[in-house]
Amino acid sequence: MRMTPKGSEAARLRQRKYELVRRYGIPGDPLPGALIHARRRCGKPNCHCATGEGHPIWYLSFTVKGEKHQERIPHDWAEEVQRRVAAGRAYKDAVAEVFAANAQLLVLWRRQSER
Repeated sequence: MRMTPKGSEAARLRQRKYELVRRYGIPGDPLPGALIHARRRCGKPNCHCATGEGHPIWYLSFTVKGEKHQERIPHDWAEEVQRRVAAGRAYKDAVAEVFAANAQLLVLWRRQSER
């Protein structure tokens, strides 16, 4: 599945994305946030969901510039989106670990240089 939106905003976002991917070697198409499976009632009084659990839906919950977003995901996209969310989480965790190691190495270097 290839998601390729069109238009000037999409082009600007893609250009910035590829600039960062090239500069920092970010792999693939990772996604932020979490893929959530929920159930919603449609509101129709005669629908089975009016008295049952509701219709199953998937949505991606993520934050951009401090603003939380929830985007509904078609059922047939859920597996691919989940794979990309897992890749995003793994990449983010790896970067955080590298930053922590760099900070600890800086502290060690400073302590050793004081001797």
